[in-house]
Amino acid sequence: MWTQHKFDDKLVNPSNRRKLEVIIVGTGLAGASAAATMGEAGYNVKTFFYQDSARRAHSIAAQGGINAAKNYNDDGDSTYRLFYDTVKGGDYRSRETNVYRLAEVSTNIIDQCVAQGVPFAREYGGYLDNRSFGGVQVARTFYAAGQTGQQLLIGAYQAMERQVAKGTVKEYKRHEMLEVIIKDDRARGIITRDMVTGALDTHLADVVVLATGGYGNVFFLSTNAMGCNVTATWRAHKKGAYFGNPCYTQIHPTCIPVSGDHQSKLTLMSESLRNDGRIWVPKNAADCDKDPRDIPEEARDYYLERIYPAFGNLVPRDIASRQAKNMCDEGRGVGPLVDEVDEHGNKRQMRRGVYLDFTAAMERMGEAAVKEKYGNLFDMYARITGEDPYKTPMRIYPAVHYTMGGLWVDYDLETSITGLYCTGEANFSDHGANRLGASSLMQCLADGYFVLPNTIRNYLAEGPFEKVDENDPAVVEARRSVEERINKFLSINGTRTVDSFHKELGRIMWEYCGMERSEAGLTKAIGLIRELKKEFWSNVKVLGAADTLNQSLEKAGRVADFIELGELMCIDALHRRESCGGHFRAESQTEDGEALRHDDEFAYVAAWEYGQDGLVSEDAANSPVLHKEDLVYKFIELKQRSYK
Repeated sequence: MWTQHKFDDKLVNPSNRRKLEVIIVGTGLAGASAAATMGEAGYNVKTFFYQDSARRAHSIAAQGGINAAKNYNDDGDSTYRLFYDTVKGGDYRSRETNVYRLAEVSTNIIDQCVAQGVPFAREYGGYLDNRSFGGVQVARTFYAAGQTGQQLLIGAYQAMERQVAKGTVKEYKRHEMLEVIIKDDRARGIITRDMVTGALDTHLADVVVLATGGYGNVFFLSTNAMGCNVTATWRAHKKGAYFGNPCYTQIHPTCIPVSGDHQSKLTLMSESLRNDGRIWVPKNAADCDKDPRDIPEEARDYYLERIYPAFGNLVPRDIASRQAKNMCDEGRGVGPLVDEVDEHGNKRQMRRGVYLDFTAAMERMGEAAVKEKYGNLFDMYARITGEDPYKTPMRIYPAVHYTMGGLWVDYDLETSITGLYCTGEANFSDHGANRLGASSLMQCLADGYFVLPNTIRNYLAEGPFEKVDENDPAVVEARRSVEERINKFLSINGTRTVDSFHKELGRIMWEYCGMERSEAGLTKAIGLIRELKKEFWSNVKVLGAADTLNQSLEKAGRVADFIELGELMCIDALHRRESCGGHFRAESQTEDGEALRHDDEFAYVAAWEYGQDGLVSEDAANSPVLHKEDLVYKFIELKQRSYK
């Protein structure tokens, strides 16, 4: 299908490409690779990013690796098996055609990155090395120590900078997109704020691409960088772009546990550690406060190996995360006692951690070999916790990591707004209800290098489009809405900080729309978020002015959007009365506590249209409108997942 689709798409001849202008927002893997590829093709590209360097996009935080169906190990891998594992891992809630395309182009990604000089790990003979990740039984993950995302981003970045030097790509650093310009039902530009001077700028083009990453920071505590936000895609959503599957949030099982209320983010430990580390908790709750080295082997419960013997510690992330929570809920968690609130609002203290133990690996491989494979990760853990993981098992616990939801896009990666495209984690993705490890880097680079440059030209072949004047009513209205919003933030002059609202939203989301959801909890959460929203717009205090560097103002805009997004996430989670992947409804589970899907009712993508009057409100008439895209499977049989 992909081969035929590329042939059927229209072409743009080289002389016409020089007349076309493309805006790309975001310079992570998806944005930088798209900018590099489209600049190389001869289009005039403008890229926008809020960091001081395009190299600081959050893609650098990805550690473990990138999947590709090369089958270098001759262990039975193939394009079809990568496709099947990804669809199954996503709990049969992804598009069959998109996932096969992803698997098909995966091998090209590795060749592209090797040609760029990405320093993938190699075996002694010089061949690229592979390791396994959760949800698969083959080794297909290419990696560069524990910093794969950083190395891949440097490759994409240098390719983009080459085009900057040639003049086909122009960079706008420290610029945040605050609105999309829609003219004659087409996306024609964006309004940005210079984060240093505070100046509002208008940028017009023939097409707009959003590559702005995920929205995990709606939970406040997540593995995302502090600046990660939903504003660009939420602005587009409020202008008519459908938001797909917002409730699908991936909880990563191997993160450093929460240590107190002082934290502003959490730290991810690569899933690659599950290749050689064994996860366990004490069999008896009485042993939970003991030094783990004093707990004998027979008193340890290697629960993933016990429950899922076929996959063991390499079960998918959603399953590993839920089981870690189950162990702690049973009173067998380890680490310090931390304060939390139960579903009834009562305060309690719980141990939220399980052990990730490399003792057996060091006995088998030797400490030097473990250090060679995972040394930078061990060093990072030691610096953050003050504990030596070579001597004492690591403590890990699930945390918000990746969002499978995002703007709905079609097969061409075009949103429901003509001329507005969305790539990478910012779109509702190919991953379904759960992302397998090492597949986000694959999707981002597939979108940027190979998919978008092919599909977008079918749209650009209609251009160049009629130029839009900066005084056009559509442009003036977009700019006016941004100015009014900024002035509103600065004029409220309440008593609460932006961070206090963000933290409260995060607590609501984690408690009621986190690892487990229920009808009662989600209904309560929607009410709490609506109350929080009312107070935010009447009692937030934003210091400083608009025409200068003002991080308080930046945060206010982002948190305002997070509050509205959080409400939509809970509405979507309440609507989806089934358990699938990262969305686990307490009312829908098997006798042994596994996720229970209802394919007869929910085998579709939930694409939400913004409320009719521009508000997500209690009034049903103004609430989000659900559009259903049925998921049709022709080559894979839908069945309940089993990793046992």
